[in-house]
Amino acid sequence: MKSELIISAAALRVVKLLVGRRPQSISELIKATGVTRTAVTEQLNELVAAGLVEKEVEKLPGRGRPRHLYRATDAAMRLLFPTGQPMLVPAIWAALSQIGGDKLLRNVVARVSHILAEHYSRRITASKPTERLQQLVDLLAEEGGLVEAATEDGRMVMLKRSCPFISMVDENRNVCTLDEEMISAIVGHRVKRLACRHQGAPCCTFTLVD
Repeated sequence: MKSELIISAAALRVVKLLVGRRPQSISELIKATGVTRTAVTEQLNELVAAGLVEKEVEKLPGRGRPRHLYRATDAAMRLLFPTGQPMLVPAIWAALSQIGGDKLLRNVVARVSHILAEHYSRRITASKPTERLQQLVDLLAEEGGLVEAATEDGRMVMLKRSCPFISMVDENRNVCTLDEEMISAIVGHRVKRLACRHQGAPCCTFTLVD
């Protein structure tokens, strides 16, 4: 689900009818909402396209036509409770710091960045750091991220206009360190952050260290 997602109030009502309940048919949703089949169908199409609802087919006994059932996705849950991650993840960072101090935090950041790097490295085939960085840009863009490769002052830079870790940022920006270490591990060369959105820049910018 994209961060800029906006859905209608009517569609949001359908989401609330589906979350935490068994899959519903169009007829059941018509009865619950009191609106027309056309209206419910349009709202469901909107929600399916947004990744908030999934459609499944229920095969009925005999030769009758199968009916479509609709259920809410995990993205719908996040839509209804958007403050969950921004509260939880910084609290986890704080708890790690209180339990084990800076050493534990560094170990956690290093381990998580390694796990994430493995996830992307399996799909990167280039050997040169600049080419690997370009392939990483392409992979992140395929996932829906607003990520670009550009040239600044004669060097290649990665512009991360959107941040997948935005809800995980704490006051010490541990996740920013994690992000930098992850990219470095993926490209096989040290990467440094030239600018950070959490320090007032429009986006996070990375480049390879000479």
